[in-house]
Amino acid sequence: MPVLATGLGHSFRAFFHSVDQFFSNLAAVDWLALLVALLFFSGYVVLRSRAIFNSLRAAYPSERFQWREVWGAYVAAVGFKNVVPGGAANIIQIFLTKGSIERSTFPTVTAAITVATLFDIVVSILAMVFAFSQGVFPKPPDFSKLNAFDLSYFASHPEFTLFVLTALAILAILAVALLSLRVRAFWARVRQGYTILRDRRRYLNEVAAWQAGSWVCRLTAFYFMLEAFHIGGSVRNALLVQGVQVVSTIVPLTPGGAGVQQALLVTVFAGAASTSAVAAYSVGQQIALAAFALGLGFIALVTIFNIRSFKEVIRRGREQQAAEAAR
Repeated sequence: MPVLATGLGHSFRAFFHSVDQFFSNLAAVDWLALLVALLFFSGYVVLRSRAIFNSLRAAYPSERFQWREVWGAYVAAVGFKNVVPGGAANIIQIFLTKGSIERSTFPTVTAAITVATLFDIVVSILAMVFAFSQGVFPKPPDFSKLNAFDLSYFASHPEFTLFVLTALAILAILAVALLSLRVRAFWARVRQGYTILRDRRRYLNEVAAWQAGSWVCRLTAFYFMLEAFHIGGSVRNALLVQGVQVVSTIVPLTPGGAGVQQALLVTVFAGAASTSAVAAYSVGQQIALAAFALGLGFIALVTIFNIRSFKEVIRRGREQQAAEAAR
């Protein structure tokens, strides 16, 4: 426990130091480039939500539901990912999406939403391969030297990391076994969620194509963020930022990977600009995207779902669970 407390304390001090650098360099930010970055980030959210909508439409061809509700559920999840750690934001998306589709079930909705992750995995792997090939990205053994508790602790204690991974794998196997025994219809509902994958042309046209466009918008947003903070916008640097994003989500102990992103970005762009400029960018990008996404999330909750608090999201989720259990 003392080691955990010391590591967390050091990580938070490094993070807040980056915050201080951000506010010290606030006057130097290129606000036009920042605005363009946020516009492209909006495009990323819109295009990705359309891919999710098409996946859900394939799973529920006879149900009528609106794309704006799927978009609202997704943008709410994107916003709250930067506020709550782990998969809590994804649960909000599943609850809101299910509530928008009559006669839907949690297994089917969850499976349909996760169809989009297949394309993401491929892109993320390619971005990681590129990032590690550039010679500026720290190698996994060097993660223990970073000022980020999430990565440094697990990298410094490989036995504990192996234990955690093994325990998670066992829990996943047990969960699957229990579900398959207690809920006979579970796997049929999951297969229903993956309906679009059985039609390759439809998947490519209605999911992969929209996601490809969303990833172009995402990387372009990173490009202009780098320009806004004078780090240097380029395709290479945008891909390096994406590599950092992938690593920061591996161990989601903090909201939005706070701390991990800052430590990695400072290391990756050490030679691109001054240390203070890189530190300001490392936290400035996260603050800008988090605040923008959180604002969109609240607007979606209020205007689309008529929800004004987290308590109401939880209440509606429990009502949906109870209704599904009663079927």
